[in-house]
Amino acid sequence: MIGFLRGKLISKAPPQLLLDVQGVGYEVEAPMSTFYDLPAIGEEVKLHTHLVVREDAHILFGFASETERLLFRVLIKVNGVGPKLALTILSGQSVEEFYRCVDVNDVKSLVRLPGVGQKTAERLIIEMRGRLPELSDLGSTQQRSNVATVFTASPKQEAVTALCALGYKPQDAQRMVQAIAEDDKSCEDIIRLALRGALK
Repeated sequence: MIGFLRGKLISKAPPQLLLDVQGVGYEVEAPMSTFYDLPAIGEEVKLHTHLVVREDAHILFGFASETERLLFRVLIKVNGVGPKLALTILSGQSVEEFYRCVDVNDVKSLVRLPGVGQKTAERLIIEMRGRLPELSDLGSTQQRSNVATVFTASPKQEAVTALCALGYKPQDAQRMVQAIAEDDKSCEDIIRLALRGALK
């Protein structure tokens, strides 16, 4: 099992990034919560990782904090929640927001996330409630880095692609991005605003 990677950030196109670790390029999939914390291209970054082994592929997932990785690992143990949906949940809500949904039985907020239906949301709340204290204790020691982003392609185009990868339909992703009036935002900022708008 690969516990973490530390290396130079080569490229980032949500939800995927490329990390150069002593001459070896690792392709990593990460939630938007992690992308918000990535340094600039060419700088060093450390990611906590989780390897998912399938018959047709080995997929490495990366997280800015141990808290996010722990929540990811607990989520994929829930019946009906795979790695892609877990990544979508972490992209659409912070760990603290997810805690709140579970704590107050907020099914409505969870159902707004792409791929999360009524039954899945209810199952998440039931199965996650008993595990929250452990996650909360770890979350209190979480440390984050400063955000710095560099994109060569159109940030809005990158945002649409990222939202589609997170499970949104292309027309919905386009609509969400077009609703962001600011033209000087980075891809991560546009996605953050679009996700917030979708959850209102």
